[in-house]
Amino acid sequence: MAAPPRGERCAVCRGADISVPHQANCSHWFCGHCIVGVWLHGSVLRPSDCPLCRRPITLLVPSEVASLLRDEPEITPVVERIEQYNGRFAGAPHSVIQWLLDQPFYIRRMLTEFRDTRREPPLFFIVQVMLAVALSLLYLVSPIDLLPEAVLGYRGLLDDIVVFIVAYAYISAAYRAVLVARHAA
Repeated sequence: MAAPPRGERCAVCRGADISVPHQANCSHWFCGHCIVGVWLHGSVLRPSDCPLCRRPITLLVPSEVASLLRDEPEITPVVERIEQYNGRFAGAPHSVIQWLLDQPFYIRRMLTEFRDTRREPPLFFIVQVMLAVALSLLYLVSPIDLLPEAVLGYRGLLDDIVVFIVAYAYISAAYRAVLVARHAA
């Protein structure tokens, strides 16, 4: 799990210490009680928009500190509300544009999780990544091409690029499913 960078302030209260830190899918950090307040102040029937970038917040991921403090009596209600929020909005369908905007967040979180020696990614996620990479490489080294490079030149690489995009989209969707399963109610 990631932690807020040094000097990071809550995007709502701008306090120097982020209490019960949570990171949104737009990569901004919030105090748990602040982002719950933003959600409850607006419409509870739809995801809140980030106060900084105005993108819809479809997933709130707790930091390691928030996970460790979840049993504290004053923090438990905040964590339960955030789990309720994730349960309501993390599995909702998203547009392609929202998916594209979320990619930097997923890439950073995924790389951080793979580098973290204290925590291993779930086995089924590793298997899905390995399967996507293996099938992509198998297609790329096979002599069969939908658009042959020998005939079409650089335009023939289009099918190879599409294979990379589809494999990455699959890996990204699998990682989002891991985050949702880990942090949704």
